[in-house]
Amino acid sequence: MSDRVSFPENHPLYRGPLGMSVRAIGERLVGHDLVVVVGAEVFRYYPYVPGDILPAGTELLHVTQDPAIAASARVGDSLLGDPRLTLESLGELVGDGGSRVRPEPMPRPRDLPESQSSPLTPTEVYAALSTVRPEHAVFVNESTSTMAEHAQWLPTVEPESFFATPSGGIGWALPAAVGIALADRERGASRPVIALIGDGSFQYSIQGLWTGVQQGLPIVYVVMRNHEYSILKSFADLEKTPGVPGLDLPGLDIAAVARGFGCQAVDVTTTTELEKEFKAAVDSGSTSVIVVTTEPQKIPL
Repeated sequence: MSDRVSFPENHPLYRGPLGMSVRAIGERLVGHDLVVVVGAEVFRYYPYVPGDILPAGTELLHVTQDPAIAASARVGDSLLGDPRLTLESLGELVGDGGSRVRPEPMPRPRDLPESQSSPLTPTEVYAALSTVRPEHAVFVNESTSTMAEHAQWLPTVEPESFFATPSGGIGWALPAAVGIALADRERGASRPVIALIGDGSFQYSIQGLWTGVQQGLPIVYVVMRNHEYSILKSFADLEKTPGVPGLDLPGLDIAAVARGFGCQAVDVTTTTELEKEFKAAVDSGSTSVIVVTTEPQKIPL
């Protein structure tokens, strides 16, 4: 799970996310003789699904400036050094690559149902947001069960414009959006902050809404209301413990709570309503909450 994106996802060389488990990453690397990891961990995992860290016959070179990250790498050879300086030095040793075949951009399947779902699917929500995406917006995502839809419909194309969780901690995104907006103000940047959050994650630090309102910060929270902790239900299936209690979230009036903290807040059920209210929230330049009812979905872990 990527907590930052440091490579433009609309670049022809971008090939999509690596995977979240030992098995998923190992299978993704099958058929490659060399893996080079620059400025990242070897590897970061989320669910425990055992498998081969590297396929047989695959070598790995690791470049990092963090000795702890180098020490924790379980395979390959680690080079301790500044990633940028290392890449610049390596670049001087190779040709310009003009004769190499350049790959086509990664295809992004964008199939939507002929008629709108009720409640909306996460795919429909992200597709709608992609049509009204503000220029130079920064995205904060803590809707772990819909990260794939985010990457598909809202690719990161600018530096320092995507923030998400590297692990499973819950409740950081609401105040993180406030912190990012405050930091932008401090450095003189003017851009809307869009926080995409599940209805469960939204409850942990909800008092951060008050700070956003009092500081007049340009934040739009899009809360996907699926009435459950979908990601935890996916983990329950993975661990063969279905029916874990406490993972359903009925009876929450999120918009009413948000209004109690001084936010503009609305409930929407269609993509037309979502697009209209989202544009109005961005144009207001204030802290707003849009609660969109969505269909629960489990993700394969």
